[in-house]
Amino acid sequence: MKNMLDKISSPIQSDLKEFDKHFINSLNSDVKTINTIVNYIVRKKGKRLRPRLSLLSAKICGDVNIKTHKVASLLEILHVATLIHDDVVDDSELRRGWPSVGKLWKNKLSILVGDYLFSKALTNMAAIESMNSVKILANLASRLSQGEILQIEKAISKNINEETYFKMMSDKTASLFSASCKLGAITATNDDKKITALSNFGELLGQAFQIKDDLFDIVGNIGSTGKPSGYDLKKNMLTLPLIHIFDKMSITDQRFFKIKLKMLLRKNKFKSIKKLIIEEGGIEYAESKLLEVSKSARYELEIFKDCKEKDSLITALEFNLNRLG
Repeated sequence: MKNMLDKISSPIQSDLKEFDKHFINSLNSDVKTINTIVNYIVRKKGKRLRPRLSLLSAKICGDVNIKTHKVASLLEILHVATLIHDDVVDDSELRRGWPSVGKLWKNKLSILVGDYLFSKALTNMAAIESMNSVKILANLASRLSQGEILQIEKAISKNINEETYFKMMSDKTASLFSASCKLGAITATNDDKKITALSNFGELLGQAFQIKDDLFDIVGNIGSTGKPSGYDLKKNMLTLPLIHIFDKMSITDQRFFKIKLKMLLRKNKFKSIKKLIIEEGGIEYAESKLLEVSKSARYELEIFKDCKEKDSLITALEFNLNRLG
């Protein structure tokens, strides 16, 4: 998988090094506790897909510039802030296989550091000096919060159909991918068709990314994903495989299936849960939707001529299809 990430980054290697400088500089604080927690968060870089998408989107449209780096930095800061807040909301003890910020520093500090990161993102936003970019980021902030709240609402009611699922996960996950591509493109071109195509590509890639995570919740493990299998199931978060299963069942059948699922969850019998969901066609359906959404994302790139940057964006889709965590 590292080879695929290297392939994605191939046209922007020097730009990524410059991004790292901007990103770290954007996080500096005069408060020691903030720096300690922030350094802990960023010590394990993760995939850094969103800044890679910003840089590639700028480069496929023109050239990476100082505004591109500011955009890429603020979007990664926003991403990290949402992860911290997500862990508080979900009572997560792990993030990428390591103790979460809340586990080590408790929720009060987690929320405050998340808020600090949001403020640093706003600082970067102001430096871009683009009203269009500000509007995109304001819409992004709204979508992120709405998606998170909708997920909590549906986890409580345990009632969600596929249409609502796509709305929820598009806001919660895909919006950040879309904004990464769109804002990166805006720093390099005024071509509305190219900007829209990249925005759509990011949205669809983000949807595919979430569907893949849904599959990991059933077939993954803590070594590859950083969280245990069945985590979302335990939190009453309905994922695509289960939504599909419930959609084709009668209310009575749903009730019996949920009782069986709860019994297996209580006993931590995740192999049995996986077998049950496979037998009901949940995994197969989610995998087919993953391929369908990925194909739609690939189509959005047809507006661009063949080039290294286009190859890298296509590789990002392949990376998601094949990733193990």
